[in-house]
Amino acid sequence: MRVTSIISSKGGVGKTTTTANLGGLLADAGYRVLLIDFDPQPTLSSYYPLAHDAPGGIYELIALNITEPEQIISSTTIEGLDLITSNDGQGQLPQLLHGAPDGRIRLHHLLGQLPDYDVILIDTQGARSIMLEAAILAADHALSPITIDALSAREFIRGTVGLLDDLEPLTRYTALDLPRISLMLNRLDHTRSSKSVSDFLLDFYDDPDGRVTVMDNNLKNLTAFRMASAIGQPIHRFEPRKPYRDRVAPAGADQIIDVASELNPAWAPALTGLQATLQAQGGRHEH
Repeated sequence: MRVTSIISSKGGVGKTTTTANLGGLLADAGYRVLLIDFDPQPTLSSYYPLAHDAPGGIYELIALNITEPEQIISSTTIEGLDLITSNDGQGQLPQLLHGAPDGRIRLHHLLGQLPDYDVILIDTQGARSIMLEAAILAADHALSPITIDALSAREFIRGTVGLLDDLEPLTRYTALDLPRISLMLNRLDHTRSSKSVSDFLLDFYDDPDGRVTVMDNNLKNLTAFRMASAIGQPIHRFEPRKPYRDRVAPAGADQIIDVASELNPAWAPALTGLQATLQAQGGRHEH
């Protein structure tokens, strides 16, 4: 089981869209995937239609230690893609975790009691909080989308990476290691300012042995991502190939497949097979 938390201490950088699209893609590639909506604003919980809506969700998992699948795990209409919804409407979980001796590591321990998924993807709150800390400590790897502007770059360095630095002392008293971070450029365009921020980040994190790796692959600023989310479809189904030859940006499907393959090369063979099927079938396009 691979646990990836999609993290940022800044909101609005595309964490939920990235989580949902990766989950839908991997499920269609044949993996058994669990999405966990760990954000008090439950956008991921309503991203895809549900085939089965469990009576409980993240509140029951964290506050009551309920791990029975029939109680907390919903299933989406995408085969192989399940979901633990965010249902802490009263905002009680942060206070509960602050007061619990195992608050920051509780999610890590509870994930080990869930069914055996191939992939768990955790969507997180865009703010520094104990919920974000718990999601980081539960992960084998972290993916951090970043929009290409100077403010987002500074917030990533100060906020997201600073948070991991602050968590480092905690690992001395637990058996947990902090995850490495894959930094993914999101909504990339071809402006000079975008290139400037991209070049700065590549230069700043040029140490291959460092905590942060800037990914070679990224997601472009396409309206197709917004259109796909509006109808509850993953981008690889909505735009399996480029709608017209002259468009510079690759198809949405190719972009998310390249990101996923770089994130975990072990997924690449299954994703390559899915990519060939998508290109043969075609689908709905952006115009």
